[in-house]
Amino acid sequence: MTLHSAGHRRGVVCAPHMAAVEDGRAILAEGGNAIEAMLAMAASIAAVYPHMNHIGGDGFWLIREPSGRVRALMGAGRAGAKATPQFYRDAGQDEIPARGPLAALTVPGAVAAWMLAADAAKAQGGKLPLDLLLAPAIKHAREGYAVTRSQARLTAEKLPEMDKAVGFKQTFLIDNKVPDVGALFKQTIFAATLEHLAHAGLDDFYRGDVGREISTDLERFGSPVTRTDLENFRAIVDEPLSVVTQTGTLYNSPPPTQGLASLIILALFERLRVAQAESFEHIHGIVEATKRAFCVRERVVTDPDKITADLNQYLSPAFLGAEAAKVDARRAARWPAPYGEGDTIWMGAADANGLVVSYIQSLYWEFGSGCVLPATGIVMQNRGASFSLDPKALNALAPGRRPFHTLNPALAVLKDRRVMAYGTMGGDGQPQSQAAVFTRYVIFGQPLDKALDAPRWLLGRTWGSDHTNLRVESRFDGNLIDRLLSAGHDIAVLDEAYSDTMGHAGAVVLHPDGSLEGGHDPRADGGAAGI
Repeated sequence: MTLHSAGHRRGVVCAPHMAAVEDGRAILAEGGNAIEAMLAMAASIAAVYPHMNHIGGDGFWLIREPSGRVRALMGAGRAGAKATPQFYRDAGQDEIPARGPLAALTVPGAVAAWMLAADAAKAQGGKLPLDLLLAPAIKHAREGYAVTRSQARLTAEKLPEMDKAVGFKQTFLIDNKVPDVGALFKQTIFAATLEHLAHAGLDDFYRGDVGREISTDLERFGSPVTRTDLENFRAIVDEPLSVVTQTGTLYNSPPPTQGLASLIILALFERLRVAQAESFEHIHGIVEATKRAFCVRERVVTDPDKITADLNQYLSPAFLGAEAAKVDARRAARWPAPYGEGDTIWMGAADANGLVVSYIQSLYWEFGSGCVLPATGIVMQNRGASFSLDPKALNALAPGRRPFHTLNPALAVLKDRRVMAYGTMGGDGQPQSQAAVFTRYVIFGQPLDKALDAPRWLLGRTWGSDHTNLRVESRFDGNLIDRLLSAGHDIAVLDEAYSDTMGHAGAVVLHPDGSLEGGHDPRADGGAAGI
C-alpha cells in the first residue's frame, strides 16, 4: 500500500527509505526549511540505501521559491582529464566498461550541488548548521541499519559483475556473504568522511583533505579522474526547461538530463485528448508519446556545451502539434529501442513558506562502478559508461564532457495554484512513471496515493535488463492488455503485482490553502511524513 501523508501545515517530505523520511521530518520539526530537510535526506539516503545512490554520484535539484521562481541546481560530474578514447584502447577496451575503476571516469557532482542547495537554503532563511543536517546520516552509517529487501536482492544479483570493482566485496558483503534482509549493515569509514565534512565544510570534498584522499585512491585504482579534476569542479545554477499546458506550467531539468523528454511526453499526451483514466487510450497514448519524445532525446540531448539548437523549439506548440498528429490512436509505432539503464533515488520536500523541492541523486547503475574508495568509504558512480568511444557519437567521450543523464526531477505549478514536486528512479522508465503519476493525479483527478499505487508499465531498458519491449505489471486488466496486444504493442506481463522494474515514484504537493501532502511508492521501502 502506498505510504501517504496529508493535512500538514508546516512541511512534508517523501523518500524511498523510511529512515530518510524520518530524518527530513526531524529537520522540519527543528525549524528547518524544505531545502535543509532535503540536504539531510540526501546524506541519509546515501547511508541507508547505498545500492541505489551515494555521494560518489551526481545529483539534480529543482527548487520552487516562495516568489514563484524555479531554479535548477545541476550537479553533473565531468569526465576526468585522462578519460580519452585512446586511454580505453590502451587498456584493451573497445567500449567503456560498466564496472570497475575504468567505469569510475567522472567527477562526483552530488556534493557540489549540495553546496549550492545550502546557499539557497540560507537565502530562504535557513539557519541550521551543517553538522546538524549531516548528523542523522553519520549515525546511520556508524551504528548501522537493517538491510532492505532491495539491497539484499541486488547484492546477490550484481555480485558476479564485481570482480574488478575494488572494495565492493569488503563493503557490501558481511562475513564474505550476501547480507540477509534485516542484517545490521554499517559504513564506518563513510561515517568518518561525513563527520569530517560536517566540520570542515562541503568544499573539502573537492578541494580539501577528503578531495585529496579521493584522488589518491582513484589514481591508485587506475581511474582517469585526477586531483585537478576535483579541484576545478563546480555545480551550476541553471534555468529549468518548461512547457505551458492546460493544467499549468511543467518544469524539468535541462541537459545533460532527459528532462526534455519528460516534458514532451506530457505535452503530447495532452494533445491526444484522452478522456478516461486507465483506458486503452490512456496507456497507449503515453507509450506512443514516449516513443516520439525518446526520438528527440536521442537526437539532441548531450552535454549542454555541445548543444547549438534552441531546445525550446521542441516544446513549442507548432512542434508538439505536428508530433501529436503523428501518433496513431489505434496502432503502435515501431519501437527503435533506445538505450538506458537506471539506479537512482528521487525525494521531495515542501514547507509552509512555499518552498518546494524535487531532488534526484544517483550512481547510474546499481552500486555504480562498484568501486568503494578505501580511505573515504565513498561508492563511485559509473555514469560515464553512457559515453561512446566513437568520436562521431552524440555523447562521445572527451575529457571534461558531461555524460547523458537519465536523471530528471520534475515540478509543476498548476493553474489551480497547487505546486507539485514529483519524480522517480528507473532509467528510461523515469519519464514514463512521471507521466503515469502526473496524468492520474492531475489530469484525471485520482487521489495521490491511488495515482502512486496504480499499476505501471515500462517501455525500454532499465535495471540492467536487455528487454526492450513494453513490460506491464500483472494488476492490469486482461482486456486492456488484449487491446494493447491487438494494437501491435510487444507486451510482457511481469509476475509481480508491484515490480521494482517500474521504479520508485513519489510526490509532494503544496495546496492553495497552505496544507501539504506527500506520498511514496509501495514498491520502495519508504513513505512520506510531515508536521
